[in-house]
Amino acid sequence: MKTLWQNCHAATMAQGVYSIIEDAAIVTQGEHIQWIGPRAQLPAGDYPAVHDLKGAWVTPGLIDCHTHTVFGGNRSGEFEQRLQGVSYAEIAAAGGGIASTVRATRAASEDELFASAARRLKSLMHDGVTTVEIKSGYGLNLVNERKMLRVIRRLGAELPVSVRSTCLAAHALPPEYNERADDYIEHICTEMLPALAAEGLVDAVDAFCEYLAFSPAQVERVFVTAQRLGLPVKLHAEQLSSLHGSSLAARYQALSADHLEFMTEDDVQAMAEAGTVAVLLPGAFYFLRETQLPPMDALRKHGVKIAVASDLNPGTSPALSLRLMLNMACTCLRMTPEEALAGVTIHAAQALGMARTHGSLEAGKVADFVAWHIDRPADLAYWLGGELEKRVVRHGVELD
Repeated sequence: MKTLWQNCHAATMAQGVYSIIEDAAIVTQGEHIQWIGPRAQLPAGDYPAVHDLKGAWVTPGLIDCHTHTVFGGNRSGEFEQRLQGVSYAEIAAAGGGIASTVRATRAASEDELFASAARRLKSLMHDGVTTVEIKSGYGLNLVNERKMLRVIRRLGAELPVSVRSTCLAAHALPPEYNERADDYIEHICTEMLPALAAEGLVDAVDAFCEYLAFSPAQVERVFVTAQRLGLPVKLHAEQLSSLHGSSLAARYQALSADHLEFMTEDDVQAMAEAGTVAVLLPGAFYFLRETQLPPMDALRKHGVKIAVASDLNPGTSPALSLRLMLNMACTCLRMTPEEALAGVTIHAAQALGMARTHGSLEAGKVADFVAWHIDRPADLAYWLGGELEKRVVRHGVELD
């Protein structure tokens, strides 16, 4: 059915800028936008359904392109310990850190993981998120990575949100492979990824390239396997040190490289040439009290597309609000509100390989949008916390 949405202003985010249409109208046909423009230029015709948006500002549905939403357990106790002076190394030596999340995730059933993840995902959705990427990476063996990926698929099937599934088996070294990182990478490449891809559980492959995780050479083996399986790659890179993982990602035409605090200008140039998106994660930057900023001037200079995501995870970014990340991107990472909004719309869509269908308000794209009762688009990055009054439309249907 053809539906008209009018009496609004639109920040279309086409080309990564506000691209504002004052007194706009949007025509949807089924799941897609058929037409958008000034209301004075609305094509003549019959519109069986007409919605008055009462002067709202309409943006594309928000896209959270980097999350770890599915996990077992809770690490707030470690947060408290760190604030009391206990080091991360001491916590890890006592069995904490990511190892504790792996144990809890392995011990949880699919139903338990689904229930806890659904609560977290609903918090993101309440912020206007209509598309989300969710990574595995707390199972670290075939049975439990499969379990996580099955939960990720189920979230997309049962909740009114589009979900992309990323296999992050190369996230950390599981205890049964202690001091045998090469053997674990071989297991990922020869057994885990082929099996999980064959089951249709994987949309992309990620890895953690860092001195406390996996080397560039080990990550490259994962990328070669993903390439052979026809899967795009992403990478956690340059969060804590400079290993030039982002340049490695660029060589493999990665959708994105994420974190990037310690990337060099050479890395930036490599990403620019490859069209790899820089995904910045201000929640982790804030939570870990980091002081090394990503090279914002270099990213802008070389025209690298910059996305922003929540990095929702139990250890370093327990963030349940993507809109709060917009403010942190501005205040902590020195982005403008316009850049930040592009970072959770069109550039986030590109980081997921979805820019042809999502991320901006343009004819032919999926009709995912939010009508915000705000004064201007910058309000989305301005207000801290709370829930802004809004109407969310996904696939052309208004959500309750």
